[in-house]
Amino acid sequence: MPRAQKGAAVRQGKERWFKKAKGYRMGRRTQWRRVKGAVIRAGIYATRDRRRVKREYRELWIIRISAALEGQGINYSRFIAGLKHANIALNRKMLSEIAIHDPKAFTAIVDQAKAALPKAA
Repeated sequence: MPRAQKGAAVRQGKERWFKKAKGYRMGRRTQWRRVKGAVIRAGIYATRDRRRVKREYRELWIIRISAALEGQGINYSRFIAGLKHANIALNRKMLSEIAIHDPKAFTAIVDQAKAALPKAA
């Protein structure tokens, strides 16, 4: 009885990897060993950077809020503490958007946060 070969299955498996490598350059798209390494590495970067993007956006929002607070006489950490004491539940994304597009409303929020801060003894 002849030996069964899995030519079709192997080819189909490789085709899946090559589809994932579509758009890569040179051997990373055409050579099997390089394709496999490139696709694995791309998956690692994608997994890592899904979290990194969220982190970088939060940093950006905090920088924008801090910049908007500079002329208000309060720093970022005191402002956030004041918001918590005043029970104002706005996330950093919304606060940064308000600071950019509606400075008057942002000033009102800052005033509420300042008023809610406990007085230092």
